[in-house]
Amino acid sequence: MLRRGLLALILTAMTAGSLAFAASPGTLPIPRFASLRSDKINLRVGPGLDFPIQWVYQRKHMPVEVIGEYDVWRKIRDWQGTTGWVHQSMLDGRRTVRISGSERTLRREPDDAAVVVARLAPGVIGRLLECNDSWCRIEVDGNRGWLKREEFWGVYPDEKIQ
Repeated sequence: MLRRGLLALILTAMTAGSLAFAASPGTLPIPRFASLRSDKINLRVGPGLDFPIQWVYQRKHMPVEVIGEYDVWRKIRDWQGTTGWVHQSMLDGRRTVRISGSERTLRREPDDAAVVVARLAPGVIGRLLECNDSWCRIEVDGNRGWLKREEFWGVYPDEKIQ
């Protein structure tokens, strides 16, 4: 009898603990930026395998914005504004950016007069390293340098990254 009561107490404690865990909010903020982990990722119209695929991304490391969560599914938005759901395992926390507009000049220092490191075509993906007030340091194919925030997509207007 004592053994059965102890077992019931343990099960009650475990259930209460798991419910508290399930109800606790995520530790990562919404919205936030992430990148695609694979070269082929299905974007679905809803959070689950039963929902139809609306798009297939074919660009590893492309930046996306996580704008919602449901269980193991993340609602994302891409640089064009397309939204849909992907499994959390398809996202990487490493930050990347996508060059936007016209050709951009990657500079050695965060200054318009600094030495040119590379010229970047629209659509190029780079790894985000840091951001100060109006410039961000990125790496593209081993070339590190600075771009103005408005020259790419994948960072918030006032976001500081160190």
